[in-house]
Amino acid sequence: MLSRLRTAPRSATRFLSTSAAAPSPLALAREPQQRPTSDSALSRARTRIANRDHVQVAPPLVDSFGRKHDYLRLSLTEKCNLRCTYCMPEQGVPLLPKDDLLTADEIERVARVFVDHGVRKIRLTGGEPTIRRDIVDIVERLGRLSLSSLGMTSNGIALKRKLPALVSAGLSSLNLSLDTLDPFKYELVTRRRGFDAVMDSLDIAQGLKPKGLKTKVNVVVIRGLNDHEVPDFVELTRERDITVRFIEYMPFEDNRWSTAKLVPSSELLSLISARHPASGLDKLQDAASDTTRAYRVPGYAGSFGFISSMTDHFCGGCSRLRIGADGRVKVCLFGPPVLSLRPLLRSSPASPTSDAALMHAVGGAVYGKKFAHDGLGGPEGIKREGKMGPMVGIAASLPISPLRPTRRPRTRTPLHLLGPSTSSPLSFPTTRLFSSTSSPRTSSSSSSDDNDSSPRLTHIDPSTGKAAMVSVAGKASTLRSATAVGRVYVPPAAFALIDFGDEHEHELEQVERDGSRRRSRRGGMNKKGDVVSVAQLAGLMGAKHTSLLIPLCHPVPLSHVAVELRPLRATSEVEVRCTATCEGATGVEMEALTGVSVAALTVWDMCKAAGGKEMEIRGLRVVSKSGGKSGDWVRPDFDEQRDDVE
Repeated sequence: MLSRLRTAPRSATRFLSTSAAAPSPLALAREPQQRPTSDSALSRARTRIANRDHVQVAPPLVDSFGRKHDYLRLSLTEKCNLRCTYCMPEQGVPLLPKDDLLTADEIERVARVFVDHGVRKIRLTGGEPTIRRDIVDIVERLGRLSLSSLGMTSNGIALKRKLPALVSAGLSSLNLSLDTLDPFKYELVTRRRGFDAVMDSLDIAQGLKPKGLKTKVNVVVIRGLNDHEVPDFVELTRERDITVRFIEYMPFEDNRWSTAKLVPSSELLSLISARHPASGLDKLQDAASDTTRAYRVPGYAGSFGFISSMTDHFCGGCSRLRIGADGRVKVCLFGPPVLSLRPLLRSSPASPTSDAALMHAVGGAVYGKKFAHDGLGGPEGIKREGKMGPMVGIAASLPISPLRPTRRPRTRTPLHLLGPSTSSPLSFPTTRLFSSTSSPRTSSSSSSDDNDSSPRLTHIDPSTGKAAMVSVAGKASTLRSATAVGRVYVPPAAFALIDFGDEHEHELEQVERDGSRRRSRRGGMNKKGDVVSVAQLAGLMGAKHTSLLIPLCHPVPLSHVAVELRPLRATSEVEVRCTATCEGATGVEMEALTGVSVAALTVWDMCKAAGGKEMEIRGLRVVSKSGGKSGDWVRPDFDEQRDDVE
């Protein structure tokens, strides 16, 4: 059991030596957890520590269990450009003042001191390290140190333009975070867009392999969310020389962790093995301190592995230390910081802290490291008593919504290019990831008024894990409304053929601009008829038949549906808007989304002969809702006037 501690190896007593000078309070290690006292020498040494005898740890990066720490993870920033549901509270946490973060000079000094005392691997983390403007400079500085590996963990959003310069500066290893291969689900998990940017970063990383860059893809596996995608991630290694690592879901502050969502690595291995019964799997050799148990499908270029922090921990060979962006040292991921280096780094110029004193303080902290999971006794103990905090810090003043992406150029993977495992434009909003009274609802058959804040897929029966319709029995009927929008990009040549009913007015404006009368194409219709009218009717029919198209949606007695199409000539787009209204026990967001989707697909169908393969459906989203127990909501980033002129 994790709560039971093995007896320290007898060799650990070799690391205890006396010192003539009394140590400072920072140098004194906290009392290690209790273990059997059969080793009398170690027992006497621990007594001396408790009595503040003149004892120090030498070498400084070895703990009381004899584990040598040669791997340092340096956080460069608290900030992140994603809002992943599993690593932070939805409301965020306050950011530290900028002056509290370590400067590039301080980061370089800390790294140099650790390297001088045996660290051979450094990984730069965050938040998102590429957010720092001086990231290339920091990598270049650390690249001059005597390291076997200089790595970085990134979400890939802002990486692709910087990656070649980072590799030239000395970056040798990249861990790319990617939890789903579905672009729509990616937006739900991260609360931001960016799937295409991550895949571009992965492709660029592969192109830099001849320059020595090793690439890994980190996948946090959560039951009911992405566990079924594990075989698809393994397929990434067929042609790519990368390592995909499946990480067990870990409890961080307010990420609503539960054992029900934890998928043991052994279960994932069985799933992958079942997909490759003929060839089997090759077990690769793991280093003694490696966190990953690695495998390869015979004939595949890359490999995959499991980081089983929860169910099959690797604490006995732990070699990692962590320093936060503000200089606080964590000797275990699952415990709180035990030492702050910032006061030592910024001591008075009259009496500066020497490198030896800096490492002496670190040595005391390392020596007090517990054997496993900071002594908390496993997943439930970590959840109950752990002080891990969130993985990253986000300013509490920033409003965060699962449906609020950052603005970006309006490009997206065309629907016809999405693979068979990706969601269709009609199905991606049918389930919201988390029940939260502060978040917009996106499913007419979801329990919109549910006060349960625990995370779940709303159309999954928690007792069986199977798809199920949400019960609305007993809910009061109220007046509800929802509006959704979407756009269809139509190439200019085809766009000119659509009659929006304002051709004469548009022509007069053109005459006033250039002073010459141009001959109008009366009606502007294509061969299949009136695009706008047909699409409006299709949207109306689609909204009314939502429950027939989306399997788990309730049939809703709609009292009104309005579908509007309007031209956005500056961008050669047709905007589609659908408002659905009903008096019932569940919302009509899905009806509005379906109306937009069917109308947009109708525009596509009627213009495809002239529009060719360049057409795209973009920006399908709910922009407002009203009614129900959760109250009214308007999408924060939706500005009607701005959308009119884009």
